[in-house]
Amino acid sequence: INYYERPQWQDFSFASPFHSNIYDMRNAPFYNGKRPFLQMTYIESGQKRYRETNFEIRHAQNISPSTSFSIDYKSRGTRGLYEWSRTKNQNIAVTVAHTGKRYSVHAGYVNNHIETQENGGVVGEWAIRDTVFEMPSGVPMRLTNAKAENIYRNHAFFLTQSYAIPLQRVTENDFSLADLSAVFIGHSIEYDIWSKTYTDIFGTYTDERGSKDENGNFVATEGHEYYDNWFIHPDASRDTLCERRLSNRLFVQAQPWDRNGVIGTIDGGVGFDIHTYSQFALGDYITGKYRRTRKTSYFAYGSIAGKIKKYVDWDANMKVYPSGYRGGDMSLGAHLALKGYLRGHALILEGRFSNEKRSPGYWQENLFSNHYVWSNSLAKENETRIEASFRVPDYALELAAWQGVVKNKIYYGPVGPGDSNVGVLQHDGNVSLTSLYARKDFRIGGLHLDNRVLLQWSTNQEVIPVPLVSAFLSYYYEFWVVRDVLRLQIGLDGRYNTKYYAPGYNPALSAFYNQRETEVGNYPYTDVFVMGKWKRMRIFLKYQHVNRGLFGNGDYFSVARYPLNPGMFKMGISWGFYD
Repeated sequence: INYYERPQWQDFSFASPFHSNIYDMRNAPFYNGKRPFLQMTYIESGQKRYRETNFEIRHAQNISPSTSFSIDYKSRGTRGLYEWSRTKNQNIAVTVAHTGKRYSVHAGYVNNHIETQENGGVVGEWAIRDTVFEMPSGVPMRLTNAKAENIYRNHAFFLTQSYAIPLQRVTENDFSLADLSAVFIGHSIEYDIWSKTYTDIFGTYTDERGSKDENGNFVATEGHEYYDNWFIHPDASRDTLCERRLSNRLFVQAQPWDRNGVIGTIDGGVGFDIHTYSQFALGDYITGKYRRTRKTSYFAYGSIAGKIKKYVDWDANMKVYPSGYRGGDMSLGAHLALKGYLRGHALILEGRFSNEKRSPGYWQENLFSNHYVWSNSLAKENETRIEASFRVPDYALELAAWQGVVKNKIYYGPVGPGDSNVGVLQHDGNVSLTSLYARKDFRIGGLHLDNRVLLQWSTNQEVIPVPLVSAFLSYYYEFWVVRDVLRLQIGLDGRYNTKYYAPGYNPALSAFYNQRETEVGNYPYTDVFVMGKWKRMRIFLKYQHVNRGLFGNGDYFSVARYPLNPGMFKMGISWGFYD
């Protein structure tokens, strides 16, 4: 919903819809603890036929005070309330860290495996709005007969190491170099491989309300096809795309005084990325081999950061690609935080600036598959953002504003009539987007009233569609059942946004695209829950979409033609163990 929180993926953009559910080098967790730690989580919902499960386990412990390792595993999946909507998502991250006085290393391995059955969304919104089906499994979907499916595979390995050279005498009392002037020399390497395989067979669907007769009655129309084009095979698809990236960096960090000084750290580095793209082209039938394209890009970067006691934090950074595949790309950023105190309560005023000039992704310019073929020449995007925020943490108050301008915006959008006529488009001009955000949590005794509201204005809704108003409200009562033993929360969560042309989703492209046929929104989606914390254990019970049929217009869609669940009971437990 929030445009400024959407990920900007240049590498293997097909995985961007799963960015919040996968591990990578940026979010693989590291732990440092005095005692071994084990946590397990299990969540279940729905009848056996439609069951949804979520299992997580993480173990972390230190081998020595400076050396640690951890294993995080997640397995999530659902058989789906709607027909042909089974999903499996398995993720694992193994990390090792050593932070010695002079030498430090952080390394990890990540594996992500995702399988999704693609039903193409409902045949018509009437199937949800009119509530004519007793069970969600009876709602007609467009790709059910096509047996469409996507499988994503990812392996990644990364290692970052550095060696410290102190610029002043180190004594036995110095457990760390953080308070001393020093220079750190380091190296980082990352290898990442992603693949996606999309399969389907030729199939048609029937629209029970495809047309009307002379009396105004609905007439079923048969033989509808989701995809208009079958370039490689007329009866079945098996499109496999693969992307590899090998990244190497050499860096230096200077710490003139200490990390809490006015100039705390000065960073600089150089590196290069090797990209390899593989896909099957029409002429490859003879050889039976996938065609590979290799590209190399070079970059340099630098940053500076500092503090003035506990009142000011600031930093600035720059990254440029002088030559190679992404030659001419550049990013600039700056951040300033001012902190003051009023009667012991912190007041934080922050500002951020960023400007990024980025090349289009490889797959936005080059694609050959059974349903989509293109060879585009796209200009670089140029985006400038300014952010300002004011926070009072002790009073749960936050106000924020964003202003952004993007030139030559690249997006997926309609290139013809119908949902399957999707291609890569580029807007020749500027689009401005303004956002205002407010958060205020009230507490009256044990009653909590948490409120979050977001306002967004886009100067071109066809290029950047956003709802005018979005809100998340959480109202609950919290109390001790047994003092210092069992604490409960009982309440409800609500989500709402005004109507707008929400993106559609294309299974073959694994991409969200802009559409101007169906508006989504103006529907409150409410959950009721009971949550308890008993010593180291957390338990919750929740019924999602409790308001279904009670009020609202029955328009519970988050993406065009893709409905949310009509109602589901969930329960879960999370238990942490030490030593």
